[in-house]
Amino acid sequence: MRNTRKRGQADHSAPIRGVSAPGVAADNTDGGYNAGIAVFSYIVGGIIVWSLIGWGLDYLWGMRWIVLAGALLGAVGGFYLSHMHGLTSSRKNADELHAPSAPSQDGKDSAK
Repeated sequence: MRNTRKRGQADHSAPIRGVSAPGVAADNTDGGYNAGIAVFSYIVGGIIVWSLIGWGLDYLWGMRWIVLAGALLGAVGGFYLSHMHGLTSSRKNADELHAPSAPSQDGKDSAK
């Protein structure tokens, strides 16, 4: 097959490297403050958007409880999105934080 791409034209079919979830650095390290702001914005944004949708449905259907269900759905959805983007999990290795929890190789207890 013949390459129909013109000279100097970039290949846009390859995935972009260095792009990750909001609040997470490109080298897959913890974003710290940025990750916290991303989680906060997902949750608060979800509450606002779904509360407005619930408010509109309340107005159309003449009910008063759908706005509360929308707010709850928005909070749960925002937390779910932040969890799926890896913003709520710890990025540190377990060995860096705690001593090994498994018994030692020689079978003796290393506690003093």
